[in-house]
Amino acid sequence: MAENKDYVTIPGEKGNINISEDVVTVVAANAALETDGVASLGREAAELWSKKPGYKGIRLANTDEGLKLEANIVCKLGASVHKVAEDVQENIRASLESITGVKVCEVNVHVLGVQLDK
Repeated sequence: MAENKDYVTIPGEKGNINISEDVVTVVAANAALETDGVASLGREAAELWSKKPGYKGIRLANTDEGLKLEANIVCKLGASVHKVAEDVQENIRASLESITGVKVCEVNVHVLGVQLDK
């Protein structure tokens, strides 16, 4: 395995399955971006200075209870911010559990702004 990589480990009878946290964050980012009403993913100022920033606005913590994610989004103008945030939570959870088989116990969504029409 590559050095300096963090993995989500799924123990099994035949051995462990290790999925790179990079893979998990890309899946989460795509799920968020596919949600109606999401204009883009945003990055908070703290992420810009972090040595381990999330992938385009997604941060991940691998806990004993399951995965905990933080998603920073920018909504489209006119979209119901509350509904978009709830849909992002569900889409990320469903995508990650389906694709990786890992339990997602928490998805926190931070709406950083609204994209104005150009």
